[in-house]
Amino acid sequence: PIGWSTAPDADSRSEEIVAAAWEHGIRYFDTAPFYGFGAGETRLGRTLGQVPRDSFVLSTKVGRRLLNPDDRQSGARFVFDYSREGTLRSMEGSLSRLRTDRIEMALIHDIDGYTHGHGREDAIRAALDGAYPALVELKRAGVIEAIGIGVNEWEICRDIALEVDIDCVLLAGRHTLIEHEAQSELFPVLRERNIGIIVGGPFNSGILATGAVPGATYNYAPAPDHILSLVDRIERVLKDEGIPLPAAALRHCLRDPIVASVIPGISTMAELEAAISGIGMEIPAEVWAKVDAIVR
Repeated sequence: PIGWSTAPDADSRSEEIVAAAWEHGIRYFDTAPFYGFGAGETRLGRTLGQVPRDSFVLSTKVGRRLLNPDDRQSGARFVFDYSREGTLRSMEGSLSRLRTDRIEMALIHDIDGYTHGHGREDAIRAALDGAYPALVELKRAGVIEAIGIGVNEWEICRDIALEVDIDCVLLAGRHTLIEHEAQSELFPVLRERNIGIIVGGPFNSGILATGAVPGATYNYAPAPDHILSLVDRIERVLKDEGIPLPAAALRHCLRDPIVASVIPGISTMAELEAAISGIGMEIPAEVWAKVDAIVR
């Protein structure tokens, strides 16, 4: 989110949020060239460039190559480019904006149906033929430490994990308090191959942060009635136990030890404080049992 802000003081406010996250002990930061057409990487780089490089972990992405990144107001745009050359050029730009000479995790971005529709298979093949070998080269050269994918569909994670050697996946919105299918269908495959998972979108784009209120969003669209009803029932259980819904949403993501981290996406100091509070909340097993029974 700090990449997309266009407020006049967006640069300084974003850097304050990153600095505050650092003070809270957060040491993993995820970004991508696409976020704010380079602004996300640039804003992270300014702040993280002031601390020792070995003290934090970065992930960024390839697949959306920026055009005219220095002209975000009018000329910046991106093209999908999963080619070898496009991947190398994208990584070169990311390293420059992030003010670093290496990235811990490079993720192939959005090779899913949510992004490409019926062109999904073409995107996957282009990525495996172009971007993936390029990242293998960069890993051998020590520019990156791990290769992965960042997508919105757990099925893609499973299929890629079965086809090529990857180190990690970033799965957004599909391992949440109200979506458990990835845990049963994907996690065993990842565990067998020693592939770690980072969970993004723990609030399903809104409803697990706001609750089942009018205008609540689910997967970046108005939440349908059955989702509103499901979340409302979960909220009632949690309220009886004095547990905020967003805290439960964050904590759920880390219940399985295969999950290395959860990244909620922070855009304000208030969101940062709420995430820090929520991630540290202990939730009794009997409460989880009640919530799981509702979702099933």
